[in-house]
Amino acid sequence: MTPPKLSQTMKPATAAKKLGIYLPAAPDEFQQNEVTRAELAELLATPPEWLVQLRLNGPHPRQEVARKLGISISGLTRAGVDDPFTTAEIKALLAAPPEWLVVERARQAGVMEENARIKTERAEKAAQKERAERHARTNPNAVAPKPRRR
Repeated sequence: MTPPKLSQTMKPATAAKKLGIYLPAAPDEFQQNEVTRAELAELLATPPEWLVQLRLNGPHPRQEVARKLGISISGLTRAGVDDPFTTAEIKALLAAPPEWLVVERARQAGVMEENARIKTERAEKAAQKERAERHARTNPNAVAPKPRRR
């Protein structure tokens, strides 16, 4: 006879991260008890009012603050921002952005442009390689072209 399966649990901090909430703002019951995968799925499927309010109004964890401000978590660190922000505080920052936010948003935009450029470049190289391989398969007697150096 096999023992009954125990459901996997996670620490409250892990569950809060998966829910995208700031753990110290969650109810004490959530903070002090481990959460099963089934309970997490239930919270995601039908969130209780406290979870809905936390997601709407905050305070929000760093990754969520960074996402809403359009910057990286590193940008928050460079700016010396360690505190969780509410939605109202984030909206106020976006309405009248301080210099650090303008700089970090520009930096983030540059990073995104560079990532897009690299992705396009890699896709072009992969397409060239695929064309060369297709050509080699369809023309077995053809001499493969030498790759160009830049």
